[in-house]
Amino acid sequence: MKSTMNKSILAGLLLSLGMVGNANAAECIAPANPGGGWDFTCRTIGKIMHDIGAVDKPIQVTNMAGAGGGLAFNHVVAERNDDADLIIAASSATSTRLAQNAYAGRVAADVRFVGAIGADPGVIVVAKDSPFQNLGEMLEAIKADPGSVAFAGGSAVGGFDHLKPLMLLQRVGFTDITKVKYIGVDGGADAITQTIGGFTQAMTGDMSEIVGFLKAGEIRVLAVLTEERVPGFDDIPTAKEQGFDVVAVNWRGLYVPKGISDDAFDSWADKLQQVADSAEWKEAMVANGLAPFTKVGGDFQSYIDGVVDEVRQLSKDIGVIQ
Repeated sequence: MKSTMNKSILAGLLLSLGMVGNANAAECIAPANPGGGWDFTCRTIGKIMHDIGAVDKPIQVTNMAGAGGGLAFNHVVAERNDDADLIIAASSATSTRLAQNAYAGRVAADVRFVGAIGADPGVIVVAKDSPFQNLGEMLEAIKADPGSVAFAGGSAVGGFDHLKPLMLLQRVGFTDITKVKYIGVDGGADAITQTIGGFTQAMTGDMSEIVGFLKAGEIRVLAVLTEERVPGFDDIPTAKEQGFDVVAVNWRGLYVPKGISDDAFDSWADKLQQVADSAEWKEAMVANGLAPFTKVGGDFQSYIDGVVDEVRQLSKDIGVIQ
């Protein structure tokens, strides 16, 4: 009886101190260095969740760069499988790497995908003083001398950023993709810095990763990889209107540990939907060049499974994987 009473008292003290249950401050892992797309997802969604009252305390952001997101993915699966206070930034790059077995045998079903609430348009970018004035000039230069243009991207070799220029080159009949130079770094901020610094001739990434550099006049965007021009960035032509039929958008969303309860999963899905519906998120999308793309809740895992299958086949078609 005394032992039970002591446990009850201890539980009450812990609860009052905010050390158990929902009183814990949630954490969002951004699987890249500060400044990139995953970092943007954690910081922006986390801030809005707190601003609109979806969470009681500010969400802590932890940057965990490494292996193109694989370090964070393995950390979650192996060490924090039942942590209900943890969310992790995810994107098309995540599903691409899972499709290509880039996470050392880990699969999409090892976690639970909560949802996506925006699509980050793919972009092909050069420094402001680049000789390339449009996408066609760059692709023709690569056809003539594949080693003359090196791309930097925030994904690993064979990842989503790497696939974008390869898909474009397919459209001009270039198939010897092993000759295309690509440098994968941890996050879009590092990739754009490589290009501005002249270490690479181009950057392949997403709109949210380059907005600040664009506004500062440090870069030129040769193409946005969307169906239509992005509102707020109407002067940037699409690849399609330049004659290259490639659409590549990077959804922005979250996953959580697989071992959490259905109630905890539903709670995070509800919080993410609240962000999607908020005026603050709509403003953030416009400010960062995101397009609407909302898939939240239990059916998002099925969507991910379909995407993984599609990317795996595409990767085989272009020779990235066997």
